[in-house]
Amino acid sequence: MIMVWTYLAYLAISIALTVWVAHTLHKNGRIFLVDSFLGNEKLADSVNHLLVVGFYLINIGAVAVALKYGAAAANVKEAIEYLSFKLGLVLLVLGVMHFGNLVVFTKMRKRALNKAEAPVVTLANGAESTSRFLDRLDKAKRHAYES
Repeated sequence: MIMVWTYLAYLAISIALTVWVAHTLHKNGRIFLVDSFLGNEKLADSVNHLLVVGFYLINIGAVAVALKYGAAAANVKEAIEYLSFKLGLVLLVLGVMHFGNLVVFTKMRKRALNKAEAPVVTLANGAESTSRFLDRLDKAKRHAYES
């Protein structure tokens, strides 16, 4: 009977932690996403929502799969150790996912900012273009000459 209570405690605490972390990331990550998407709030909100859904699916799935593993506790001490180990795994999964998201979105933000900072160049005919266009044009010319 002690394992049933341990399982129930594990599920309740794990799901509560997952919901709290997802809510915190959703609320505080919005600003970061809006900045990453160069002020496009609709896109940032949409991505933020999708991230929360994925976060729930992965974490609650990991909690459910981990429920099966581990030796059964015979007494209260073993039940607390079991619960501690399982919750530690949940926290590690949450942390790894959080830092993984940070790495991905930091790279996206840098890429978006680099594209946004492309200087405008006035061409000989008076038209304006970005240096990215000129870089692609140079690359196309070089490719044509090499062929």
